[in-house]
Amino acid sequence: MTADTEKAAAPETPAAGPQAIKAVPVRHYGRYLTAVIAIGLLASIVYAFGQGKINWHAVPDYFFDDRILTGVGKTLLLTVLSMVIGIVGGIVLAVMRLSKNPVTSSIAWFYIWFFRGTPVLVQLFVWFNLGLVFQYINLGPIYKDYWSSFMTPLLTALLGLGLNEAAYMAEICRAGLLAVDEGQTEASHALGMSHAKTLRRIVIPQAMRVIVPPTGNEVINMLKTTSLVAAVQFQELFRYAQDIGQNSGAPVEMYFLAAAWYLIMTSILSVGQYYVERYYARGSSRQLPATPWQKVRAHLGSFSSRKVAV
Repeated sequence: MTADTEKAAAPETPAAGPQAIKAVPVRHYGRYLTAVIAIGLLASIVYAFGQGKINWHAVPDYFFDDRILTGVGKTLLLTVLSMVIGIVGGIVLAVMRLSKNPVTSSIAWFYIWFFRGTPVLVQLFVWFNLGLVFQYINLGPIYKDYWSSFMTPLLTALLGLGLNEAAYMAEICRAGLLAVDEGQTEASHALGMSHAKTLRRIVIPQAMRVIVPPTGNEVINMLKTTSLVAAVQFQELFRYAQDIGQNSGAPVEMYFLAAAWYLIMTSILSVGQYYVERYYARGSSRQLPATPWQKVRAHLGSFSSRKVAV
């Protein structure tokens, strides 16, 4: 038997299998360093406030004080009324801005330019001090009175906040209407729908997906901006907190209390904004994302199933 025959007759040695891959995790040293720095800064801030002469017991003592709760109610009322004025005015201004009439379009442009270009606090002071310029307000047979009696702190706050908000809401509404494809309007008109019906049935429902998120942000921003009306003597949460702080000798603690209430109210509004946005996202998403409560239930269900399996 030759060597070639012996080599052919010998059983073949199985090839060695692929070696297991040893994965080496990537080390993100920058993340570790950033986390250490952030924790160090947070700890230093907590330590600094812990060393300050702050009467923390004053915060829970006045947290549910009748004056504070009254201020919370007035803050919410002022937010709602100002946003109603802003939304209604914004819709009217958006329609005027998109109008083909150059006069109405120019008036809307000037209004938006003026109110967006001046601070809210300046506008509040202007409304509040117009009594130095006009002694009376005379609307003919409808109404006539002294300007100081007519321009109350509540009316000053509503005009200052609502008219300013209308300028921002006009741009938000205009952006939402322009985001809808023109083919939608043309198709609706081809089917015989009127312009008003096209807006109500076709354009506005699609524009709401663009309008709702920034409007929710404007509501939250309006809630915080109401603190400015304390400068025109309107009693709301911040003004009541100031008064209590001056009388109790704990002004800084009352500012912390007001900040806590603002955080609570803005958090509640943020949850409402999330569900409103989710509602109007039905037409653009095939499957809506799970709500926070649904995620919690899913995690609890998976945890209980693993516990039963064990």
